[in-house]
Amino acid sequence: MFDHIKYNKIKELIKKSHKTSKIIAISKNHSIEQVEDAIRCGVNIFGENRVQEAGLKFTEILKKDQSVKLHFTGGLQTNKVKQALSIFDVFHTLDREKLLKEFSKFPEEIDKKKFFIQVNTGKEQTKSGVFYENVQSFLKLCKSYGLINIEGLMCIPPINEDPKKHFKLLYNLSKDLGLKGLSIGMSSDYIEALEYNPIYIRLGTALFGKRI
Repeated sequence: MFDHIKYNKIKELIKKSHKTSKIIAISKNHSIEQVEDAIRCGVNIFGENRVQEAGLKFTEILKKDQSVKLHFTGGLQTNKVKQALSIFDVFHTLDREKLLKEFSKFPEEIDKKKFFIQVNTGKEQTKSGVFYENVQSFLKLCKSYGLINIEGLMCIPPINEDPKKHFKLLYNLSKDLGLKGLSIGMSSDYIEALEYNPIYIRLGTALFGKRI
């Protein structure tokens, strides 16, 4: 089940570090029962990466508890945008113009949402994301399509490299662009990420254990 002891320890670490980061409990591939257990422990921000799974898991929960917020943290297909807008509050993976065009079809909905641009800081072929040197122009493109609520930048560092190098790169870029902050840090590198006081850290395995 959900590790409430670990969750409270990480919250205390954030507090002692004088940071303001919020924890997203990445509940993808975990059961409704685990999500409900997490809610009982005080968690109200969850991350999912599949629209259909999130809908099945959270539709009733969101009706009952309006304090629960759902974040989309995976690659979003354009044909899932309309459905995603009906259940998610924050999107962490803006990465291509085709996706922006699809979002722009729903101006009233996107005005209520928040977004992060996914940056492929390692230029890895297996990962999505905008390359570092293209982020400024992509930010302008987002705004031209009506996505004005861009909170900041998100990245997943290459697994075999020092994550701090990538977090620092993103931190400086976010400041240069006048954005609010970052969505960085997962179960393996959230301690390094906290040095940059991200808006969100995304924790799955650390809180729920290994995925099913």
